[in-house]
Amino acid sequence: MTQLLIKLFIKDSENIKNLNVRKKYGVLAGGVGIVCNLILFIIKLISGILVSSISIIADAFNNLSDAASSIITIIGFKLANIPADNDHPYGHGRYEYLSGLVIAFFIVMTAIELLKSSIGKILNPSQIDFSVFSIIILVLSILIKFWMSLFNKKIGKKLNAKAMLATATDSLSDCVATGAVLIGLIISFLFKINIDGYIGVLVALFVFKAGLEAANETLQPLLGQAPDPEFVKAIQEEVLESRAILGVHDLHIHDYGPGRVIVSLHAEIPAEMNVMEAHDIIDNTEAKIKRKYNCDISIHMDPIETKNEDVQKLKTMLEEIISGISSELKFHDFRITKGPLRTNLIFDLEIPFGFSIKDNDILKQINEEVKKVDKKFYIVPQIDRIVV
Repeated sequence: MTQLLIKLFIKDSENIKNLNVRKKYGVLAGGVGIVCNLILFIIKLISGILVSSISIIADAFNNLSDAASSIITIIGFKLANIPADNDHPYGHGRYEYLSGLVIAFFIVMTAIELLKSSIGKILNPSQIDFSVFSIIILVLSILIKFWMSLFNKKIGKKLNAKAMLATATDSLSDCVATGAVLIGLIISFLFKINIDGYIGVLVALFVFKAGLEAANETLQPLLGQAPDPEFVKAIQEEVLESRAILGVHDLHIHDYGPGRVIVSLHAEIPAEMNVMEAHDIIDNTEAKIKRKYNCDISIHMDPIETKNEDVQKLKTMLEEIISGISSELKFHDFRITKGPLRTNLIFDLEIPFGFSIKDNDILKQINEEVKKVDKKFYIVPQIDRIVV
């Protein structure tokens, strides 16, 4: 069914790097959500009223809030597709993340209202009229919601769309919530125990949890979460495919929304290489990565001495000292300046976030080991924070 809908409504569906194609996916997912959730709302509301069940009515209004969320998804994808302008030179892609956050807000608010209604039902219980029609409606609802979860998860993963993945999580929680309502209805009929209000509370808690999870999922890229390690590794490997580039460091990835990623990094080039040749290599590398990963990229050249024996010996010495402290510590941009009284060892030291040893203690250990080799050696480090 998912592939059929994609084939019917989205031309060139595999070209997901195209922002217009991405927008069409968002509109399709939102449209499917609106239709399915409105149908479920109507039939559940009728069923809940007929059997006087607050848990079924609560589940119905949960579906209504999901329909509203689908409308927000469509709006979010359309706004995200607005081109860059003077005030927003990196585009409006983060509207997609904001729409996911608004959806999460609606989910949480719905849960709070459901919780209040269910507590009222516990305090003032009323007789539930068992109905085979209600059972059929609830089973049908679970099947539809399960399919919707798979539908949104498949498209969400394909596009790496946080709003769709949040919707998929919500749909799966709805399956559990509706299943609880179904079990409660059957228990009430078989054992003549009215647990409708308690099931309503359970449904509300499931919905609340789904809302918090959806909020967290969409907040992370807005707050500036660490980039995908696989993407980082892929960029590094692409750069190092050129034999002229000896190393990569200071890699930064800025996410301004899907399809609007900006990458910057430093590439180490032999100092003796012709400047024009090095510039040509960097330009070709930038063009290759931009074309393959649909991102903007800027590469800074760092000249590295490869034929100076003194520099290479001191670099090897420093490498042994730093790796002796921890294999997680790395350094780059190593160079030296010599004078009559001192030799400066200049380098950038990479320390992971949350590293177990304090910066000053690391530098103290390095300095002590360097001084053992030659008291003329002075370290001049620059601390770089890295994600591991």
